[in-house]
Amino acid sequence: MLDTAEIVALCRAEHGDPYAVLGMHVDADGFLWVRSLQPGARSVAVLDAKTGRQLAELEHREVEGVEGYFEGLIPRRRISFPYRLRIEWENGVQETDDPYRFATVLGEMDVWLLAEGSHLRPFERLGAHLCEIDGVPGTAFAVWAPDAQRVSVVGDFNTWDGRRHPMRLRRECGVWEIFLPGVSAGAHYKYEIRSHGGFLLPLKSDPYGFQAEMRPSTASIVCELPPPVDPTSIPAGDLLGAPMSIYEVHLASWRRADDGGFPDWQRISETLIPYVVGLGFTHIELLPISEHPFDGSWGYQPLGLYSPTARHGSPTGFRNFVGACHAAGLRVMVDWVPAHFPTDEHGLGRFDGTALYEHADPREGMHQDWGTLIYNFGRREVSNYLIGNALFWIERYGIDGLRVDAVASMLYRDYSREEGQWLPNQYGGRENLEAVAFLRRMNEVLGQEHPAADTHAEESTAWPMVSRPPSMGGLGFHYKWNMGWMHDVLDYMTKDPVHRRYHHNQLSFGMMYAFTENFVLPLSHDEVVHGKGSLLSKMAGDYWQKFANLRSLYAFMWAHPGKKLLFMGGEIGQWNEWNHDTSLDWGLLDFPLHAGMHDLIRDLNGIYRSNPALHEVDFEPAGFEWMAPDDADCSVVAFVRWSRDHSRAVLYVGNFTPVVRQGYRIGVPVPGGYCERLNTDSQYYGGSNVGNGYEPVYAEYVPAHGREWSVSLTLPPLAGLYLEWVP
Repeated sequence: MLDTAEIVALCRAEHGDPYAVLGMHVDADGFLWVRSLQPGARSVAVLDAKTGRQLAELEHREVEGVEGYFEGLIPRRRISFPYRLRIEWENGVQETDDPYRFATVLGEMDVWLLAEGSHLRPFERLGAHLCEIDGVPGTAFAVWAPDAQRVSVVGDFNTWDGRRHPMRLRRECGVWEIFLPGVSAGAHYKYEIRSHGGFLLPLKSDPYGFQAEMRPSTASIVCELPPPVDPTSIPAGDLLGAPMSIYEVHLASWRRADDGGFPDWQRISETLIPYVVGLGFTHIELLPISEHPFDGSWGYQPLGLYSPTARHGSPTGFRNFVGACHAAGLRVMVDWVPAHFPTDEHGLGRFDGTALYEHADPREGMHQDWGTLIYNFGRREVSNYLIGNALFWIERYGIDGLRVDAVASMLYRDYSREEGQWLPNQYGGRENLEAVAFLRRMNEVLGQEHPAADTHAEESTAWPMVSRPPSMGGLGFHYKWNMGWMHDVLDYMTKDPVHRRYHHNQLSFGMMYAFTENFVLPLSHDEVVHGKGSLLSKMAGDYWQKFANLRSLYAFMWAHPGKKLLFMGGEIGQWNEWNHDTSLDWGLLDFPLHAGMHDLIRDLNGIYRSNPALHEVDFEPAGFEWMAPDDADCSVVAFVRWSRDHSRAVLYVGNFTPVVRQGYRIGVPVPGGYCERLNTDSQYYGGSNVGNGYEPVYAEYVPAHGREWSVSLTLPPLAGLYLEWVP
């Protein structure tokens, strides 16, 4: 019989090794005993699992004021066998398999890989997994909490009682595990953790939970691990040479449901996908869809990295949405946030009573701007958690790419910190060497496992070679957001045209560094919030001029080297600053100037995708040639984009003043005709319809801008022209 001290420890949920005493055990004399902890039970009996015959009634032992412990000798048995328990509760009788009769959940190889922090797909072992053991269906739970004194699974299947299902510790890797028979999909659960110091922590959600409750509830939900996506269902293509026009979306505020709530995945598929396809975008980029407790974070403070947010429905619904995007020819990207996580008590912070996922020292572990915790990238288990998550979204949901948020904050130890508020690296520098190693490793793993998936860095500093391979000393991203170009061009467009001649370099300076990285040109959500106003409201001039300026900006952006990204609402000329709590102002499309803006984006995407000169050579000088970079007095810029084989060319000309310029002569690289294919001043877009007509304008042997050949054009006011070269 078990001694009193151990019974008390079990009943108080303070026992460190419940598997050593609970379940079926052979005593020193070779007799079989069964011990079970069932707080609140009236009686517990042991049944033969094969025959259902009752073999023994267990004795209820109450010691030192604690109750719920049952034990008993199994007569005429000396060898362990499968058994079940019949438990009589106040409101009925339950028959169940005993969790403590099953062997370990994790295999030895899993244990050692987890201990090394080198398990490529830890989500296949950690978390809650529906499975069968010895023919018994249930759920296997496993959680990393190496410094905990005790961990229990609690949920709606055990009245959230931490005494009922304490877990086994695999000391080699610090993972606690248990198999709970009969726990099926849809069960709500958390982990109850007692710290090494004996303190009971707030209930924790599962770091590897595959589904989560709708906020403000925070439990994890047992669900099937999504099967791997068939790679043949995913659109393929040349990552760098293909057209890439990204529509960035915050799903909750793109178009609200009819009742004002969040649209579900089915509704999103039926409305968003055909809309984006109709506009000619190649990609949808979703603001973070991992579960997050606060709507106002837009998903950028996630706590359920493995759970698609419940705001829009089930994980299956999200997977179906991604599949529908692929069927429509769209690639899907998600914003991914490995830089930091919020301090909500049910989350990762001090998960086992220690700084497990984060740094203990706030000079390393607390983000000053956002009041969030910073991952300890130097801890192998933490970097493995994040790299596994990147693989998870690509393999299990078919995501085509990740846009990695706040990379700059990861790279520098002194990011947003005053002197004395940060710790230098081992060499005394400000670079976060552990974060650099993590990013390189993450990109290497994705490149090896899924070479068709791409990664984008939101990185706003001069850190070199962000989009170069680790083998060259780079970080390994495919693309980097061009924040410098974005700030320069937006600032230029806010200025009255009469003053633009003094800021002409803001249009041309981007070409000084355009080929140092593989750039994406972003007009993202960050530029239309926090008092910055919408893109349209930023533009200089009166009502008509604001529209003309924005159309001109879009033409410049779509012609400029670099992939394109536009946040939702920009395509309809949204007047109001983005509000995450409401839909876009779709009624604006009833007005001609807004409808014209919408049509312009469609046509820009059309010519961009159809003409290889505008997308094939974005990251090499061979694809770009200045024609008129320095006409500051007229605020005119002109350049040519070339296809890789130089068989196709597009001449872009932008006039950033409201003055119509007749007979403006621009040098061209080769003779032939130049046919106006797009004019942002067209009446179809709400312009004044000044232009060069449908017939080609032929080059003349007249020198201009250092060229032997030139064309004479009519430049419409505040407008951009695309002229295709006709040999």
